[in-house]
Amino acid sequence: MKYVSTRGMAPALAFDDVLLVGLARDGGLYVPRTWPRLGKDDIRSFGGLSYAELATRIMLPFVKGSISEADLAAIVGESYGGFAHPDVAPIKELGAGEWLLELFHGPTCAFKDYSLQVVGRLFDFVLKQRSKRVTIIGATSGDTGSAAIEACRDRDAIEIFILHPKGRVSEVQRRQMTTVASANVHNIAIEGTFDDCQELVKAMFNDLSFRDRCHLAAVNSINWARIMAQIVYYFWAAVAIGAAGRPIAFAVPTGNFGNIFAGYAASLMGLPVRQLIIGSNRNDILTRFLGSGRMEASRVMPTLSPSMDIQASSNFERLLFELYGRDGTEVAALMDRFGETGAFSVDADRLRGIRALFDGERFDDEQTKRTIKAVYQESGWILDPHSAVGVAAGRAKRRDAEVPMVVLATAHPAKFPEAVRAATGESPEPPPRLADLFERQERYRVLPKDLREVQTFVLETLRGKRAA
Repeated sequence: MKYVSTRGMAPALAFDDVLLVGLARDGGLYVPRTWPRLGKDDIRSFGGLSYAELATRIMLPFVKGSISEADLAAIVGESYGGFAHPDVAPIKELGAGEWLLELFHGPTCAFKDYSLQVVGRLFDFVLKQRSKRVTIIGATSGDTGSAAIEACRDRDAIEIFILHPKGRVSEVQRRQMTTVASANVHNIAIEGTFDDCQELVKAMFNDLSFRDRCHLAAVNSINWARIMAQIVYYFWAAVAIGAAGRPIAFAVPTGNFGNIFAGYAASLMGLPVRQLIIGSNRNDILTRFLGSGRMEASRVMPTLSPSMDIQASSNFERLLFELYGRDGTEVAALMDRFGETGAFSVDADRLRGIRALFDGERFDDEQTKRTIKAVYQESGWILDPHSAVGVAAGRAKRRDAEVPMVVLATAHPAKFPEAVRAATGESPEPPPRLADLFERQERYRVLPKDLREVQTFVLETLRGKRAA
C-alpha cells in the first residue's frame, strides 16, 4: 500500500514512512493511493469477531508491505487488551432504530484512545525496527492530548510535546495531560485557541530544517494512522446492530473532521453508509459550509464541548481531495486561499456531491444541556456535552427513520461534571481511572502563541534530555 499527498507534490510513501512523517512535506495530508474494497459477504463475515480481530482485518490492507498480519494482530490485541468494557466499544439502543456507540472505555475515557493506543504501539514497532527516535508534537482541543500522552508515555524512543489552549479545556481534560509524571512527556499551555495550537504545530512541521533536526512525528489526526484505526468502529457498529449488508446512518459530534472522515472512508471501502450527520456547537464552520458551500473561519468561541471549539477543520482537506477527483493542484490552491484569506468556496456541483451524503446542524450550550437532560429522563443514561450534540444533530437531521442511525458517544460524562450537573442536577460517577485525578501534581509550561518561543522550548528541552 502506497500513500499520496492531498496536495500532489510530495513523494508517495509506504505506511511505515507515512506513520513517522505525519504531515507531507508539501503541507498536505496522506491518503491511500487506492481504497481497499470490501463486499457485502466480507462485511457479513465480520459477525462474531472480537473488536481486536475486526480491527486487524480492517487495518491489514492499509499496512500491507510494512507490517505483517501476525505483528499487526499482536499490536492491536495489546492496544485494546486494557479497555474497561469486554466489548471494547459497546452499543446501546436509544430508541426505535437509534443507537449509541460508546467510545469512552479506553484509558483516558475518550474516543481518541481507539486510535492512539494503536498508533503509540505502531510507533514503537517501527522505531525499534529502524533504531530511531522521534519527537512527537501535537495540538489538542481536549481529548487528543491525554490519549496521545497515555499511548506514548515512558516509551524510550519518543519525546512527546502536547500543546493545549490555556483555559479552554475542561479541568479534567487538562489534568489528564498535566499530571502524567513520565520524563518523556511535556505539556505546553498556549495563550490562545486550539486553532492557534494547531497552526503552531503545522508551522513546526512546515519548517523543514526544524522538522528534520528534531525528527518530528505527528499524533494529531493529520497522521493517517489515526484515521485508519477509527474506520474500524464504523464497521463494528454496523455489524453489532445487524446492519452489515444494508444502509446505515451515523451522527458524529465533529470539530476537526477526522472522526467523521473515518466514516466517509468506511463508505469508500464498501460500508453502505446512507448518511453522515455533522453535529456542531457554536463553532459551526462545517454546518455553515454545508449551507452555503463557503468555508469561512470566524472567531473561536468557548463552549461546553471544548473538543469541538475549532474553526479550521484540518481533515476536511482529505474530503476535498476526493471531491476534486484527487487533483492535488486544486486542493493546494483551495488550502492556500484559506490560509491567506480564511475562506474558500466550492462550486454548486461539488456542494451537491457533499450534500448527497452529509448533513449538519449546530447547537448552542443551552440546547446541549437540554439534550443531556432529555436523554437522561428518557433512559437514565448520562451523555457528555459532545455526545449530546451528536444525538441532537442526529435527531434533527435524520433523513429516513427506516435506516438505523448510530450516534458516536465520544467521551465519558465524568470528564465534564459541571456541564452534566447543570443539565441533570446529577454528578456523573467518575470511572476508577479518574478517581484520584485531582490529587495528582500538575506539570506544564505556559507560552504565548509565538512559533519561535515554542520552537526554542522544544529545542532546549531536547538538549537537556540529551545532556542528561
